[in-house]
Amino acid sequence: MKILFTGGGTGGHFYPIIAVAEEINRITKEEKLIQPELFYMAPSPYDERALFENNIAYRYASAGKIRRYFSILNFFDFFKTGFGVLKALISVFAIFPDVVFAKGGYASFPALFAAKILRIPVVIHESDTSPGKVSAWAGKFAERIAVSYKEAGKFFPEEKVAWTGNPIRTDLIEVVAEGARDFLKLEEGASMILILGGSQGAQNINDAILDSLSKLVEKYQIVHQTGEKHYKLMADTSKVVLRGNARIDRYHPYAYLNTLTLRMAAGVADLIITRAGSTLFEVAIWKVPAIVIPIPKPTSHDQTGNAFAYARAGAGIVMEEKNVTPSLLLFEIDKIMGDKKLQMSMREAASKLAKPDAAEKIARVIIEIALSHETA
Repeated sequence: MKILFTGGGTGGHFYPIIAVAEEINRITKEEKLIQPELFYMAPSPYDERALFENNIAYRYASAGKIRRYFSILNFFDFFKTGFGVLKALISVFAIFPDVVFAKGGYASFPALFAAKILRIPVVIHESDTSPGKVSAWAGKFAERIAVSYKEAGKFFPEEKVAWTGNPIRTDLIEVVAEGARDFLKLEEGASMILILGGSQGAQNINDAILDSLSKLVEKYQIVHQTGEKHYKLMADTSKVVLRGNARIDRYHPYAYLNTLTLRMAAGVADLIITRAGSTLFEVAIWKVPAIVIPIPKPTSHDQTGNAFAYARAGAGIVMEEKNVTPSLLLFEIDKIMGDKKLQMSMREAASKLAKPDAAEKIARVIIEIALSHETA
């Protein structure tokens, strides 16, 4: 049984693939099925350790990014994609998987094109309220389509679609509260805000936090994932901003939160400020009130829709990036933190959105198709 995963370019595409791979490995082992051979095709391995830990072999295929704005890079990326398609045709034919699972995005196009040409069954997963170009195209020939948001279902053939939610890695589903405050060097009794700007960080959010930091630490503790490239600036500037402030130790910047640190931070967080990518589904599973700041268009075609869908469900509120000023951010934080009833309703709404079995549901469909293809 051979299964090829494709997608990537961001953690929001890559780590749901890892979550599904974890479940495929678990199910086939527990139910004594044929041991799967797993492959991942993308322009880069993204996280080689995660691939190794899940017995996934990496195969390279270049892919150009089609930008939604004018850029000379679109011209060069057209040829990059063409080369990637040729390379993918050779690689996919050599593997000849029983099924291809795609997370969408430009990185998945070469493998999906090869699968279409070679008549290999395809399963796709769409994380956003509206699909990107590659997912919309692949939905026309995919055998099954899983979606994170109900709203996305209308873009695909109804008989193929299942609302599964977003696959979450097993080790992120359960938070850790015991010992978390000591581990994170947090005060007892003071509320904590967790800020997740994504692995790359979010400059506008970082700026608003710095501008309001003196007031924030008077009431709250902050664990802030700044992103690798922003960490030094945030760490150095925060020390200047808080110089002489008795609450300086309430601000805790991190370049990146590894799995254990993230679970602990989520376990004691009273509020999370986040982007509107796949992290939203982790926040929902953790049942923490949220302020959602989507990446604006045209940089992201999907995050605004995701954010408002999340807010309509009652699990958080949306702040558009253009409105993220220090005064408005403080106002929204204080409004949520000062209203226990609102916090409880957000937690209840998040629990209804959370679908911790998403990865298992998708894995079982992939295994079923792979086994039927293998015996055909």
